[in-house]
Amino acid sequence: MITAYRARDNRLERIDPEDGGLLDAVWIDLEAPTPAEEDAVEAALGLDIPTREDMQEIEVSSRLYDERGALFLTAQVVAMPVGKDPETGPVTFVLTRERLVTVRYHAPRSMAYFAERVVAQPLGCTNGQSTMLALLETLVDRLADILEGEMRKLDALTRAIFEAHRPKGRAQTLAVIMQRIGRAEDLNGKVSESLATIQRMLGFLSVPSGGAAALSALKGIDKTRLKVLMRDVKSLQETAGTQERKILFQLDATLGVINIQQSDIIKIFSVVAFVFLPPTLIASIYGMNFEHMPEVKWEWGYPMALVAMVLSALVPWLIFRWKKWL
Repeated sequence: MITAYRARDNRLERIDPEDGGLLDAVWIDLEAPTPAEEDAVEAALGLDIPTREDMQEIEVSSRLYDERGALFLTAQVVAMPVGKDPETGPVTFVLTRERLVTVRYHAPRSMAYFAERVVAQPLGCTNGQSTMLALLETLVDRLADILEGEMRKLDALTRAIFEAHRPKGRAQTLAVIMQRIGRAEDLNGKVSESLATIQRMLGFLSVPSGGAAALSALKGIDKTRLKVLMRDVKSLQETAGTQERKILFQLDATLGVINIQQSDIIKIFSVVAFVFLPPTLIASIYGMNFEHMPEVKWEWGYPMALVAMVLSALVPWLIFRWKKWL
């Protein structure tokens, strides 16, 4: 799908991409474009739109380069589909001085939010450079919101881990807690990856290493906004690193709680076995079928054996209670 916007009064307004509208566009968004749509954009702008396979290349040289008077920058962007697991996907920014073209094959909410915001508010999007900076600011803000939300969830998760001793029905089971830790680590890893790719983009924009095309596309770009974005990204990376360490602590704590519970169960079985060992010994002795056993002839032999077994079980139990091992 092709969505095109042109500048008007420091805002962007949506236009029809047909009938030459692409030439007037400041921002062209390609969401899961078909081959025919890619050909149409390439013919109108004289650019080589990267394919989905090209966007998935992980080499830096395949993600940050200049070609035909335009910069091609690819970053991983996190998407949070409703009712589904988080996902990341590449978004390629094709930048010239006049316009910005974005190519993506997933639907991050930050892109849709930016499209709504840039139409409603004057964000100063008058060319490709200012539009890309505003879009990157929105992406970084969205990543900050995700980290803030996860921070609150991790705090609640820590409390749940150390309340795992509560009776069943009041506390979450450790299996559920482990699943939550796994999801938190997965999301934090995706956010960290996205921040790292955006940081590389900002570094390339600050100090372009390309040729004349790169210098031309970045001529007059707002360096102050770039520096602020880089500081924000660095701050978020530190937050993501802190949360990663907290997730590792939670994993270790959960495994520790599991080990403690297993140890308690084994301890109970050990105590039960030890308590019933003396009565079993007494019963075994008087269960032997030797002919000459004096106690067998005693009138009170049977009650005496029962009392001996009870006492032999009671004494170890009292010792364990006195030692506070139970």
